[in-house]
Amino acid sequence: MTRSAAALLGLLALGAAAQSGVAPGLQFRDVAERSGIRGATRCGGPAKTAVIEVNGTGACWLDYNGDGLLDLYVVNGSTLEALRREAPHPRDRHNYLYRNNGDGTFTEVAEQAGVAGYAWGTGCAAADYDNDGRADLFVSNVGDCFLFHNNGDGTFTDVAKQAGVAGGFNWHTGATFGDYDGDGWLDLYVAAYLDPAQMLERQKKCAWRGLEVYCGPPGMKGAPDVLYHSNRDGTFTDLTRQAGVEDRDRLFGFAASFEDFDNDGRIDIVVANDRGRNYLYHNAGGGRFEEIGEVAGIAYPTDGRAQANMGLALGDYDRNGTMDVLVTTFSDEVYTLYRNSGRGFVDVSIEAGLAATTLPFLGWGAFFADLDNDGRLDLFVANGHVYREVDRAPGFRERFAQRALLFRQGEAGRFLELGAAALAAVDRRSSRGAAYADFDNDGDLDILYTNLDAPPTLLENVTAPSRRWLTIRTVGTRSNRDGIGARIRSRCGDLVQYATVRSGESYLSGNDPRVHFGLGTCSRIDEIEVRWPSGAVDRSTDVEPDQFLTVVEGKGIVRAVKAASHAR
Repeated sequence: MTRSAAALLGLLALGAAAQSGVAPGLQFRDVAERSGIRGATRCGGPAKTAVIEVNGTGACWLDYNGDGLLDLYVVNGSTLEALRREAPHPRDRHNYLYRNNGDGTFTEVAEQAGVAGYAWGTGCAAADYDNDGRADLFVSNVGDCFLFHNNGDGTFTDVAKQAGVAGGFNWHTGATFGDYDGDGWLDLYVAAYLDPAQMLERQKKCAWRGLEVYCGPPGMKGAPDVLYHSNRDGTFTDLTRQAGVEDRDRLFGFAASFEDFDNDGRIDIVVANDRGRNYLYHNAGGGRFEEIGEVAGIAYPTDGRAQANMGLALGDYDRNGTMDVLVTTFSDEVYTLYRNSGRGFVDVSIEAGLAATTLPFLGWGAFFADLDNDGRLDLFVANGHVYREVDRAPGFRERFAQRALLFRQGEAGRFLELGAAALAAVDRRSSRGAAYADFDNDGDLDILYTNLDAPPTLLENVTAPSRRWLTIRTVGTRSNRDGIGARIRSRCGDLVQYATVRSGESYLSGNDPRVHFGLGTCSRIDEIEVRWPSGAVDRSTDVEPDQFLTVVEGKGIVRAVKAASHAR
């Protein structure tokens, strides 16, 4: 039986289960409008006549002014006329920087801060790349990218060209920071999709389910990914070929992330490629990688067929100490959950209960996060189709605008989808990038996702606060200043959890830079262990939950702050 056939059988069972009236344990409300998150993200025109107009944009959470509140950066697109230089870039299509006011609202300050961009933006990754203690921002574009250096006074300066990471006229997509050679400085990997020159030409038409639509990427020329190595002086060198990560097949890269998948102390790179196999570059040490996606079992799902891989969710959902990967895909393809056994990856999409639900959807941004603080990672996926013509497609369950999927993890690694109930009041959009953060510092994780031709959706978590939690900010000394790549273990009796500090994942987006643990009923945490990229280890015992901790490499916990209190 194929994965799709098994998923269809599961779909019937799912419908029966849905009528049994399972009450969701997660509740969210859309607060974007009242919070001041109002800027629309637009790519091309409303008709969507080319692939560049439908891939959308991402968003990143960061604390750019160091006040302890997470701010939000949202990337915006442009027009085909501006890309072809037939018209200037529209002044109303700029990126947005929303400064967190600390009262549940945001103020848009992109112009004042110098990060409006005015380009065809795609994604972003936030990190302190020069170890000066301030969060900087890399923005991937169709064309030269931006590297916004944080000046420390509420403003940024674009130094991409001086730093050597502008990238030229390329369709840059997912970006991720990580210290792959352990020298204490962050390196940068930037995925790429298509040669953008093809978007300057008249677009061909193709047949899809009996409809005439624009042609997708098959048959087009792909664009090369790039690995930039930090020179430890604020500049970078392109070492793609020397490091062994040259994208020789020019696959259509969407999302990328650094992660140590085999727990050898060296971070690897995973790349989700549209209409092709996924890459897994294993870090062999000495500044070299080896592509092992097929051998490791993450290149293709069980049936061996290439999928339209879009977004990446990383996390140890089964709590075995190794990081698992979920890849979102096109409609009529199952979102694939690759469980990391420690010896490789296994496709467990059907066994985990994901196949039946995800089959009709077209997924983009995704993440694992403990949304109800019960000690088990849940799963969120933003969805939306790429063809407006799908609304006329006969016999198709979903439409151009699609609801998000919200899965709560139960026992034994199985996921139950609650979005239809928990997100019932949320407007359906054709959504793209997604990222979580505790933006109001109340101890539970909230959700942000971008939408085509509309403002983002900001979902405040209003689940009843009946469980314990802990959030950790890492500060490196020998390691990079953000502690990106640090592996954190939380142990409370039999509840042992692992998490990694990352920058750049989901789809063109970046999550809360802090690590969050849901703790269930845990009253005291036996031990918090932080393994830093330098190899150093810090341990703290008998830790009180329901706090925001700052852990400094070599010193352990230096600061503990109780959660803010907000009226529901």
